[in-house]
Amino acid sequence: MRIPDETRSQLSVKFAVLFPHLDERQRRLLLAAEARVLGHGGVRAVARAAAVSETTVRKGVLELEAGEEPLGRVRRPGGGRKRVVELDPGLRPALLALVEPDERGDPMSPLRWTVKSTRSLARELTRAGHRVSADTVADLLREEGFSLQAGARTLEGGRHVDRDAQFRYLNEQARMHRDAGEPVISVDTKKKELVGEFRNDGRQWRPAGDPVLVNMHDFADPRLGKAIPYGVYDLAANTGWVSVGTDHDTAAFAVESIRRWWHGQGDISYPQATRLLITADAGGSNGYRTRARKLELARLAAETGLTITVCHLPPGTSKWNKIEHRLFSHITMNWRGRPLTSHEVIVQCISATTTRTGLRVHAELDNNAYPTGVQIGDAEMAALPLTLHAFHGDWNYVLHPRQAPAIPAARVPQTPAPEWDASLLSDPALTGLSPQQLTDLTQTLAQDRDGRRGRPPRLDFPDQVLATVLHLHLALAAEPLAVLFGSSRTAMHRTLLKVRKLLKAHGVVIQPTTTPPAALAPLQARVLAQSSDPEGNTKTTC
Repeated sequence: MRIPDETRSQLSVKFAVLFPHLDERQRRLLLAAEARVLGHGGVRAVARAAAVSETTVRKGVLELEAGEEPLGRVRRPGGGRKRVVELDPGLRPALLALVEPDERGDPMSPLRWTVKSTRSLARELTRAGHRVSADTVADLLREEGFSLQAGARTLEGGRHVDRDAQFRYLNEQARMHRDAGEPVISVDTKKKELVGEFRNDGRQWRPAGDPVLVNMHDFADPRLGKAIPYGVYDLAANTGWVSVGTDHDTAAFAVESIRRWWHGQGDISYPQATRLLITADAGGSNGYRTRARKLELARLAAETGLTITVCHLPPGTSKWNKIEHRLFSHITMNWRGRPLTSHEVIVQCISATTTRTGLRVHAELDNNAYPTGVQIGDAEMAALPLTLHAFHGDWNYVLHPRQAPAIPAARVPQTPAPEWDASLLSDPALTGLSPQQLTDLTQTLAQDRDGRRGRPPRLDFPDQVLATVLHLHLALAAEPLAVLFGSSRTAMHRTLLKVRKLLKAHGVVIQPTTTPPAALAPLQARVLAQSSDPEGNTKTTC
C-alpha cells in the first residue's frame, strides 16, 4: 500500500516534536506503533519520516509484539563502545603525519614514495603501534577534511609579462573584425590519432557482455599510420572544418587546411569579405616563429585577395584557444569508446559531430605529402608583404594580398638587379620623417651615444639611426636591414637594441605605418638581388 505524502509529512512533524522528550527505547516503540497503524509499507514510511533506518523501526515492532515490561533505566550519556581514536589519542596525529604534503613529511617514511591508500596507511599505523582498520582510517581522513583528489593542471611554467595584455589585444581585434562582418577563425591541430583496432578513451552503449575487441598494445600500424586532424572553427557561424592529414603536421598542411576552408565554406559565408583574422596558438605548425607559415599565408593572401591578420595566443595558453572547447571537445565526445579503424571512419565521425547549440562540422581527407625541413631564407622573408603590429609584432602581424614568392626548389641565376641608389633608404615615404627631422634626430642621439674605444662599428652612426627608424616605422626585421646596409644579422640586432635605448631615453617615439608603402618594392628587389648573389658576399642563412 502506498502511504500518502501528506501522512508522511504529518508523521515528520509529530516525531520532531516528541523525540526530544523520549529516550531511545521510547522512540523505537513510538515508531513501531505508528508503523503498525499504517499497515503494509508502514515500516518504510515511518523510517523515512523519522530519518532513521528501517532496522530501528523493525526492532521496535519486535519489542511491542514481545510484550516486554518497561525498563527501569536507559543508557547513560557516554555509554557504549568507545571509538578507537578516543582510546588511542596518538592515532590522529600519527595519521596526519603520514598524509601531510610530501615536502613536509618525514623523508625516511616508507610511504613517501608510495600510493597512500587507506590500506597502506592502516598497515603503517599498525606497525607503529596504532591498531586500526582501513575503514577507520577513511573516516578519520574525512573528519580532517581530506578527500580523494587527482592532480589539477594549473601550473604553466613561466608566465609572460604581456600575457593578459595580448588576450585583451586579441579580443579587440576579433571584435573589430566581427563588427565589420569579416570572418574570424580559430585554428589548431588536434591530437594525432592511431588508425586501426586501438582502444579509444570513453565508453559507449553496447549489449551487455559484448565489448569491442581492440589490440592489446598501442603500437602504430605501419600500413595505416596516424591521422592528423587540423581544425578551422568559424566563431561567428559556429561551424567547423577539419582536414584529416596522413603525412606530416607542417606549416604547409596547416595553411592548406585554411585554404580548403575558405574555398569550401568561407567564401560562401562571407562573399564581401576583404579581411580575415586567424587566431592560433604559438607552437607547432602554428608557431609564430615559423617562416614557412608566414610565406604560405602570404601566398594564400595573394590567391584570395584577403588581408590576413594573425594573432597568436601567448605561449603556454593553447588550452584557451576557442577551437579547443567549441569544436575539438565535441569531436572527442562523439567518437568516445569507438576504435578509429580507418581514415574514412575518422572523417565520418568528425562530420557527424553536432551540438544542441547548432554546431555543424565538415571533414575531409587530405592525402597530400607535406615534406619537413623546408628552409626559407632571408630573401624570401624580406620579399613578403608582411607588416608587424605595433604591439608585439612577433605575435600580431598582417599579410597583404600582394604576389608572394613561391618556395624555391633550388637557387637559379637571376637577371641583374637595377642600379641601387642607397639614398632611397632615407626617403620620407619610408622613414616617415623629413630629411631635416632625420638629421636633427641623429644629432640629438649622437650626444649620448657610447664613445668607448674598441672595434669600430660596421655602420656609421647616421646609418645606425636610419636602420632603427626603418625598423620601427616599417616593421622591417633585422635580416633584410642587414642586407640593405651591408652588415651582419648579429651586428644589426645589436645596433637596433642600442639605438632603441637611446630613443627611449630621449622620449622619442617612431610611429609605425599602418600599411606598407609602395616604396618598399625597390628595397625588396635589392634584398632579393643581394641574397641571390652567386659570389656569396651576403649571408642569408636562416
